[in-house]
Amino acid sequence: MAEVDVAPTFGSELKDGFKPANAWVANGIAWLDDIQSFYRERSAIEKEYSAKLNALAKKYFEKKAKKSASLSVGDTPTMTPGSLESASLTTWTTHLTTLEARADEHERYGNELVTKVADPLKVISGRFEELRKRHVEYAERLEKERESSYADLRKQKTKYDAACQEVESKRKKTESSFDKAKAQSSFQQQIHEMNNVKNTYLIAINVTNKQKEKYYHEYLPEVMDSLQDLSEFRTIKLNSLWTVAANLESAMLQQSLGQIQHLTQEITRNQPHLDSMMYIRHNMGAFQEPADKIFEPSPVWHDDESMATDDPAKVYLRNVLNKSKSQLGELRREVDKKRREVDGLKRLKQNVREGKEQKDEVTVIAQLFMIQEDLHQADRKRLTAEVETSTITSVVGDVTLGARNHNFKSQTFKIPTNCDLCGERIWGLSAKGFDCRDCGYTCHSKCEMKVPAECPGELNKEERKKAKQERQEAANALLKPSGPPDHVAELPALSRSETINSVNSGYAASAQRSMTSPSEETPPEIPTSTRPTSIAPTTSTTTVRKNRVVAPPPTAYISELPGSVPSSNGASEKKGKMLYTFEAGGDGELSVQEGRELVILEPDTGSGWIKVRAGYKEGLVPASYVEVLAAPPPSLAPQHTGQSARPPSTYSNSGSSIGASGTVKNKGPAVAPRRGAKKLKYAEALYDYTAQSDAEHSMTEGERFVLIKEDPGDGWAEVEKGGVTKSVPASYIQAV
Repeated sequence: MAEVDVAPTFGSELKDGFKPANAWVANGIAWLDDIQSFYRERSAIEKEYSAKLNALAKKYFEKKAKKSASLSVGDTPTMTPGSLESASLTTWTTHLTTLEARADEHERYGNELVTKVADPLKVISGRFEELRKRHVEYAERLEKERESSYADLRKQKTKYDAACQEVESKRKKTESSFDKAKAQSSFQQQIHEMNNVKNTYLIAINVTNKQKEKYYHEYLPEVMDSLQDLSEFRTIKLNSLWTVAANLESAMLQQSLGQIQHLTQEITRNQPHLDSMMYIRHNMGAFQEPADKIFEPSPVWHDDESMATDDPAKVYLRNVLNKSKSQLGELRREVDKKRREVDGLKRLKQNVREGKEQKDEVTVIAQLFMIQEDLHQADRKRLTAEVETSTITSVVGDVTLGARNHNFKSQTFKIPTNCDLCGERIWGLSAKGFDCRDCGYTCHSKCEMKVPAECPGELNKEERKKAKQERQEAANALLKPSGPPDHVAELPALSRSETINSVNSGYAASAQRSMTSPSEETPPEIPTSTRPTSIAPTTSTTTVRKNRVVAPPPTAYISELPGSVPSSNGASEKKGKMLYTFEAGGDGELSVQEGRELVILEPDTGSGWIKVRAGYKEGLVPASYVEVLAAPPPSLAPQHTGQSARPPSTYSNSGSSIGASGTVKNKGPAVAPRRGAKKLKYAEALYDYTAQSDAEHSMTEGERFVLIKEDPGDGWAEVEKGGVTKSVPASYIQAV
């Protein structure tokens, strides 16, 4: 493709496109205002940034001044540092000074953006706009001149048409005039006049065409080329100002880069050991190691620092020495292992610091510190064992030689057991102790180190029993008090009477349970955490519980008063009351409102439905929606117990239906399927259970009933028995 020697111009390419070109140039000049606004906002941001950097530097200069001494030489130096600062603080000062210098650079840059870029942009934008308006005025004048030429031409055309019309009029007069010669002469003169007008019209056409040609090929192209030059001049000035802005930012960045490079050099001079050296130099003082601890006799018992070496003391020392010697070898091996791990982690830390290993140094240091802590604990134990061993052997020798140590194992005694050393009971708060696996020797944890190393070895059951009896007799002999002196009269023996019923005592109950044979099968524990009442299984122990609020007992469980006469009216009809509103949903069902009394015609036979009569209508309703009523004898009115009546079950998710109050309409439980529909689920009782409230069923082992709702998670299930749905412990039944 050949290169274009001369760039295309508006005048040569666009011809009569002045108005669109003028609008385009006007948009370009108006854009200068946006650019200068940008630089003004950028200047404001730079100044704001500079102010924030200065404020930040000032804030941390003040903080550094407050902490300078403590960071350099600590809180309690032996020699004051004066104006000296640690190497790290000096480097930090360089950081803050660099920040202030950079803030000044940004401030200077922001000011120069306004004076050297934004303001010149505003000036040239106004001047370019004036030039553009002059181009518009000149183009409008050229257009008016062109329109004037067209108007003059139209006038000449009008004159020519009038002259032609006059010639035609003169011609007609020559035909009708009586003076033919005069008319003919007038006609000829008019023709000459018409020709002159025609020539003038033709000349005007040529002039107009020439002016038009000049307008479109010379005058207008010159204006459009000048407009193009104005637009390009705008671009030139804009490029020059952009260059100024870029140079200003580059200079600012160069200054900042130089300051940062200086800061980098100062950082490399901050060697890690310099701070430590300054701290050491200003905190050195005369150190005096604390004196060794010595034996201090008790103020109430005069004694010396020599170790006791009698037989009981030797028993104790033998046990301590045996324990220390048995641990010493393992502790030494553990210490060596931990020390090797510490050395390995130290090498790894150094490699990471030198860049030879790509790992997180903080994690490595944390691991190293953890291993060092383990090493410290193991080394303390090793040192303790070594010192104990050397101290004991230096006084009584190696008394572990020939010792027959017991093979003790830590035990928690669940039944009362006597200590074979002191004879006291290993029970209650002192239930933990030791048991020899070979001979059956038992002792408290506190008595372990006092037991003589005289294990007879592994014994059978009879031998253990005999040895146990002998040890207990020896221990009891130690516990037997000696008689009082002759001059001291014996006081009567103290006795203590039982003040509470052991059956109601929590300790007695727990003791009784602890002595129960584990082979006896007991019912599972009844859940109480999610149920408002606690129900105790039928065992010999009793627990304190809060009874439910139940309805008055039915008259079937109230004996008739003496002399009362039972009524026989309505004895054949069993009555009930609707606990919830039921809407009929199929053939044979009956809609009944909550609280409506009705007559039970056919009881529930296991289907979950009963046949009732409400008024003159009969039909089926769910058995769980009906409360069976027992009419009291005429001579016996129902007794008021002060307790509010409640339905047998509300099927709540929590297993609780007590204490719910409000105006919300009761919602009935799930309805069992109708006869011939889905097969019912049955459950069988695993244990005997006595109902603790009117909301529960009593049951005997092996009894079967309809399972309405399985355990939802609260430990209770809903079952139906005799047409009434109530709760039973879920762990007392199994589905069949």
